[in-house]
Amino acid sequence: MTAPLIITLCAILVLLILSGFFSGSETALTAASRPRIHQLAEEGDRRAEIVRQLQDTRDRMIGAILLGNNLVNILASALATSVLISLFGEAGVAYATLAMTTLILIFAEVLPKTYAITHAERMALSVAPAMRAVTVVLSPFVTAVRWFVRGTLKLFGAELPEKFAHYTTPEELSGAISLYSGSGVEAARKGGMLASILDLSKVEVGEVMTHRKNIEMIDLETPTETILERIMASRFSRLPLYRDEPDEIVGMLHMRDVLRALRAADNDLEKIDVAKIAKEPWFVPETTSLLDQMRAFQKRGEHVAIVVDEYGALMGLVTLEDILEEIVGDIVDEHDLRVRGVRPQSDGSLIVNGTVTIRDLNRELGWNLPDDEASTIAGLVLHEARVIPDPGQVYEFHNMRFEVLRRQRNQVTSLRITPPAAQDAQAAQEAS
Repeated sequence: MTAPLIITLCAILVLLILSGFFSGSETALTAASRPRIHQLAEEGDRRAEIVRQLQDTRDRMIGAILLGNNLVNILASALATSVLISLFGEAGVAYATLAMTTLILIFAEVLPKTYAITHAERMALSVAPAMRAVTVVLSPFVTAVRWFVRGTLKLFGAELPEKFAHYTTPEELSGAISLYSGSGVEAARKGGMLASILDLSKVEVGEVMTHRKNIEMIDLETPTETILERIMASRFSRLPLYRDEPDEIVGMLHMRDVLRALRAADNDLEKIDVAKIAKEPWFVPETTSLLDQMRAFQKRGEHVAIVVDEYGALMGLVTLEDILEEIVGDIVDEHDLRVRGVRPQSDGSLIVNGTVTIRDLNRELGWNLPDDEASTIAGLVLHEARVIPDPGQVYEFHNMRFEVLRRQRNQVTSLRITPPAAQDAQAAQEAS
């Protein structure tokens, strides 16, 4: 074997190594977790900072990698063709094509990319300094190619942005949370909490508030002694005060303020003016998002707000605890069902109060019932049935069976819901 042949073969080997380096670097730098790289960069890792810079200019980086990769692949193929033609004549073209396709596919594409995808962060940090140098050196050629491509696409009416955005959208974050939550109970719970945080801007206070008919209120005209007895006996620390009719909310009475007034009056009830110690009520529209409402709670330093509709009519009451529970869920015994108002039955069905929200059922039971047209399960049945159902009526929609158990006036107060798994079990039992 002559010296020129040996040199050419060594050159081909070096070019294949460079091709594998470019291929693996491209995969590693694009697959590396941006949040993880950002965290390392913030901790002072210089290589992570280089990776972050390369990811922020991804179009230039990929252009440089593609240019370098194609350059070494074409050069390696040309050298191999030259060598094999000198050895086998015209048949060397076919041999070179077969040999270089196999070598490039295995050793310059599949092998380095497989390693890079499984060790993305580690490899990205390792190749970052070299790839920054390559990007700088090839930058003029990449820029020229980009302008040519833009000009060509513009002839066909396609416009490209000057700079590609690489930020993460809320939808991508939701998808990432769903993807990496895992199947474990604790992982699923954490994933649900993170997803609920992202949904705060999409959910309105009207969907989580306590409805007006379930609010514990006090008539301001009630004798002071009775008012004090009621607030002391209540499980809530704050109660709304109304005058004449429940729609006329005039204040919020806090137990702490009542105790202070009692102490200041030496327990003399006649000296206490409930209207004066009550705080001015805070009214918010029912269309306010939970995210905006939580920020408002923080800004005002308050925990309770009265919810009204577009006409100012009383709709309900929302608290900071309602928003927190939307994130972490109800705090109940670990052996209980995590949704209040839901009682599982031995046949797999569930007895559900009509006021239970669809969001709670979906989140805790893994269902996918729509909540666009109604916020409660009773509202969903009314929307789908298009009539006010009577007790005993059964409906099937969204792959579930809904049986109306009780109705109070025009409100469905109790339902039996049978999910698909329970329906199949019941059908199998009947068949046997």
